[in-house]
Amino acid sequence: MSDFDFLDLFCGAGGLSRGFVDAGFRCTLALDHNEAAVETHRLNFDSPVESVDVTGLSDFPHVAVVVGGPPCQGFSSAGTRAVGDHRNTLVGWFAETIARIRPAAFVFENVEGFLTAEDGFHVFELLEPLIDSGYCVHVRKVNAANYGVPQHRKRVLAIGGLGWSPALPEPTHSAFGAPGAHLAARHLPYTPTLADALSGMPEPTSEPPGMPEDHYAARLGGIDLERALQLTPGQTMRDLPPNLQHESFRRRAFRRVMDGTPSDRRGGAPAGLRRLRPHEPSKAITGAARNEFLHPTADRFLTLRECARIQTFDDEFRFAGTPSERQQLIGNAVPPRLARVIAETLKQQLEQARPSTCGGRLLSFVPTMSIGMSPVLESITERVQRRFGLVASANEEQMTFWR
Repeated sequence: MSDFDFLDLFCGAGGLSRGFVDAGFRCTLALDHNEAAVETHRLNFDSPVESVDVTGLSDFPHVAVVVGGPPCQGFSSAGTRAVGDHRNTLVGWFAETIARIRPAAFVFENVEGFLTAEDGFHVFELLEPLIDSGYCVHVRKVNAANYGVPQHRKRVLAIGGLGWSPALPEPTHSAFGAPGAHLAARHLPYTPTLADALSGMPEPTSEPPGMPEDHYAARLGGIDLERALQLTPGQTMRDLPPNLQHESFRRRAFRRVMDGTPSDRRGGAPAGLRRLRPHEPSKAITGAARNEFLHPTADRFLTLRECARIQTFDDEFRFAGTPSERQQLIGNAVPPRLARVIAETLKQQLEQARPSTCGGRLLSFVPTMSIGMSPVLESITERVQRRFGLVASANEEQMTFWR
């Protein structure tokens, strides 16, 4: 194929678009219902972008690839996990839209909670329309740190080809600083650290807009400063004396861990506040990072620009909206560096793809990077294997991919 146009659904801040454009693709159209996301796309790309409720659309341009990450707040362990959240149904809409417009390939990205939300319902909601329409699909949980992103960011990728079998992008880096991270891709160079990501940053201003833009941080005072002064790199709210712990932290500190998913009734106590380690990849940047992550050496929170750097956005990339909206855009984005690795691998394959009329199938399903699984995830994996006829176990696929 010589056509490298793509459609970006739920484009957000444009992390997927940035990576695909940098890899030589052309964005035909980007769509999102969030005005700050749409304006952010306009600020950084020449391609058309529209603010629209995508579920009301039926006509789309012909493209080689459709990419997207339907809103994940209904699944995310970092936010409210709401069974029946109306945003969750966008996964099914995404799959059915691809099945209807039939691009040569698609890329889907979501948080790891996608796999177990509503007992795996959304996994089947994604896969069934696509495989029935002739797509050959990989589903895999990955850590963005294994692709050169300076943070431990676990996400689910689904990549499929219409009548042909794509390969998942091979890891480019080994990771460290998180449980089990050192087990994957150990022969590769280490991924950049937080210190690498923040290298060369000037002192932030105390007021916006900052230089570079969004590099500003309010001075801490009162109890916030007391907390910061007591935390060393790697320590969290748990390490503070009770009188300095936030009330909401204390309320949640005695919750039991049921399946690893926080809610009002289950899950462990959150970190709440954390001073990052400089010589390891960062913890995952979220929509709350600017209020929870302390700079590794300065007594202040990270700036928006530092969060963007950890997400691998360059300093010229501009974000629209209020500070809170910009933080959400940054925290929800696909890191452009990860997106570019995916896009470069896919582009090479599209150039050589020879689609056939053979039926769709699930090529692999690897829902964890570790050997063990929770009972919930093990049950879902067994159902996926039965439904789609997978022969190799998830652990066998995992060992083959990461060795």
